[in-house]
Amino acid sequence: MSTVTQVFDAPAAHVWKVIADGWLYSGWVVGASRIRAVDDQWPQVGSTLHHSVGSWPFLIDDSTRVTSMESGRKLELLAKGWPLGEAKIRITLEDLGGSESRVSIAEDAVRGPGKVIPKALRDPVIAVRNRETLKRLELMAKGGAGRLS
Repeated sequence: MSTVTQVFDAPAAHVWKVIADGWLYSGWVVGASRIRAVDDQWPQVGSTLHHSVGSWPFLIDDSTRVTSMESGRKLELLAKGWPLGEAKIRITLEDLGGSESRVSIAEDAVRGPGKVIPKALRDPVIAVRNRETLKRLELMAKGGAGRLS
């Protein structure tokens, strides 16, 4: 799996609030362009959010399902983005004290045409995408997304 890690200027609890609000997913996940529906149980295991990938007018409707979760610490997902395929994603949060946390995203293709791309070519592309994803997630956590009533 391609893994990217970043120290955030935001506590893990604030980061988790963004992750736990499925309606915010397209704001921090690179490639997700809109959210169409979120299960009421998100981010519990088995829950799904329905998203679109791409740019208008070339949008593809698909979904992401939670496969494992430790509240405030870890979220594992199976993200669908056909025709490219499916990816397994693991997001981990570690509170570093004060206003800092360490957040990692590990991702790899598990099914479909994306899996055929050699890992040596696939990993750098995933890493670039996920570095930007982490930047967006940090900005949203620092800015109060997911915490406002």
